[in-house]
Amino acid sequence: MRKLPANDWLRAPGLRRIVAALSAGGGAVKIVGGAVRDTLLGLAVADIDLATPLLPDEVMRCLEASDIKVVPTGIAHGTVTAIASGERHEVTTLRRDVETDGRRATVAFADDWREDAARRDFTINALYADPSTGEIDDYFGGLADLEAGCVRFIGDAATRIAEDHLRILRFYRFAARFGRGELEPASHAAVVAARQSLKSLSRERVADELLKILSLPDPRAILDRMAADGMFEVILPELAADFAEALDRLLANEAAAGVDPAPLRRLAALLPADPAVAEQVASRLRLSTRQRKHLAALAGHRGILPPARQLAHGIGIDAARDVYLLAGDRGAAKAAVTDLRNWTVPMLPIKGGDIIARGVTAGPEVARILRAVEAAWVAEDYPDAARVAALADQMTGRVRD
Repeated sequence: MRKLPANDWLRAPGLRRIVAALSAGGGAVKIVGGAVRDTLLGLAVADIDLATPLLPDEVMRCLEASDIKVVPTGIAHGTVTAIASGERHEVTTLRRDVETDGRRATVAFADDWREDAARRDFTINALYADPSTGEIDDYFGGLADLEAGCVRFIGDAATRIAEDHLRILRFYRFAARFGRGELEPASHAAVVAARQSLKSLSRERVADELLKILSLPDPRAILDRMAADGMFEVILPELAADFAEALDRLLANEAAAGVDPAPLRRLAALLPADPAVAEQVASRLRLSTRQRKHLAALAGHRGILPPARQLAHGIGIDAARDVYLLAGDRGAAKAAVTDLRNWTVPMLPIKGGDIIARGVTAGPEVARILRAVEAAWVAEDYPDAARVAALADQMTGRVRD
């Protein structure tokens, strides 16, 4: 029997309290999914999810009896969040699908571990481990697939996809993260055949999964595969013809400048340099107002670049940095990132009242002169207040003694 290797998170006090509380109630409890998979791969574990045959009300009763806070985060689907010793862990009752429509599922609670595993997406995600002994239950060959770097749907791939169409994009993301070599043929054929069903998903779910793919350390190979498979014709028809070259340049610049991946910056690399197109994509994907403005700013500044700090004055430091990473050569990108790091855009040290004090009548002329002073101040790389005062004197026709 394969066991989890020794690790710190298995000994965490909050997890131990939750496991003890559920076990005291007579219910079995196991760690499931990503925590098991990532531990076996030697990766950092982010979330530790638990599964149990106990019904949700029984789960809550057992936890509360042990003074563990419970939040019914998804109780209709059998999930609660247990908070113990500062740790948060989701606990989900075993389930089976009763009805699915590709977007959401109607579930019934179950007491069979294999039945619960059968409703999951990939074999490598259907691994269960006993929190006390570390013994792993593997119902569908997930351990062998994990060792082989094979991302494979459980059972019939078309059926798994029909249950939740988002699994098409998840297949590509998991293949990029955990796969080695060619994509598993049956799974790959199934996602390509079902790609039009992505249109039935909410735009938010598509955007979330696409941005997760773009957050991968190097998503170029899987994005190339998705493009060849016709995925972007469905979810991102605005894909630029030269997106591969743009991504190559961006990732080289990110590496040279030592910056972390940013999914929105990489999304900009997939699009043509057209703010209207960026706005259209942001609207369709239901991105936030901040994300929409950022994406449009990147699309609008992909030509001849002004100095980084001048650009930052107009579109903000983050957007200016990203513009250079997207459009600049490696040296320019690295220099811009360095120049903008730990720097804030200063405030113009003069106001409209200072222009009026120089004899200009209040009105539109004051605003015009103030804009001209500001433009000169930015062009000179933000000189001090004395220089700004001199600029104001020049532009109001006043001569200092």
